[in-house]
Amino acid sequence: MRMYETILAPVDGSASSAAAADHAIGLARDAGATLAVVAVVDTERLSAAKLDTEALLDGYEGEAERHLETVARRAREAGVAVETAVVRGAPYRAILDRAEAVDADLVVMGSHGRHGLERYLLGSTTERVLRLAPIPVLVLPGEDRDFLDREATDSAEQSDA
Repeated sequence: MRMYETILAPVDGSASSAAAADHAIGLARDAGATLAVVAVVDTERLSAAKLDTEALLDGYEGEAERHLETVARRAREAGVAVETAVVRGAPYRAILDRAEAVDADLVVMGSHGRHGLERYLLGSTTERVLRLAPIPVLVLPGEDRDFLDREATDSAEQSDA
């Protein structure tokens, strides 16, 4: 029995999402697992903004398809079986629902590193998935993390010497 048969990678086009997807591709390749990639069109945020959601959905779904295809192409190049889906809804709920639908053994996702008031106002999709998922969730830190990268700090100190 393999440790992972299906790994879910939510993508949104951000740098942290791309890095997490690359990590998920490597895990799927090494485990002989299928990679399920999902992009969520956040219909809750659109409707909360009182925007004409139907007029915007086609554009957002097209963008989501492009993000999925980029990751799917990299997965296929790595020899990984891949399936993709664009779904609508609240991102955290859609990710959890997709994990259940594909019977995922692991979710691999990035964190955007929001903190303070922005995190309070916007919430954290990653935090909600991490808290509510009945399966393991691997979170890779985003670009704007609020801790020091020890390797970067060490190499900068060495180049100053």
